[in-house]
Amino acid sequence: MVSKQKIEELVKKFGRNAKDTGHLPVQIAILTEKIESLKKHFEANKKDLHSMRGFIAKVNHRKALLSHLKSSNYELYLETIKALNIRK
Repeated sequence: MVSKQKIEELVKKFGRNAKDTGHLPVQIAILTEKIESLKKHFEANKKDLHSMRGFIAKVNHRKALLSHLKSSNYELYLETIKALNIRK
């Protein structure tokens, strides 16, 4: 579970202003944080297949957002993946 405070920090870091939650890098950063949180959950709960479904949905949603960002603004895409350490 990602705290409200952590989400606010991500919005400030990746958004254009403090309330810009719709900006693509902000959405990707929040999804990445939720995915990392779920990874820790699955290390302790390997058989939790119901949560795995939601996890896979989040990963696919992030993948779609990254694809859209890559096609619309490649420089911002590179900055985002570098800042979030998603891809090499």
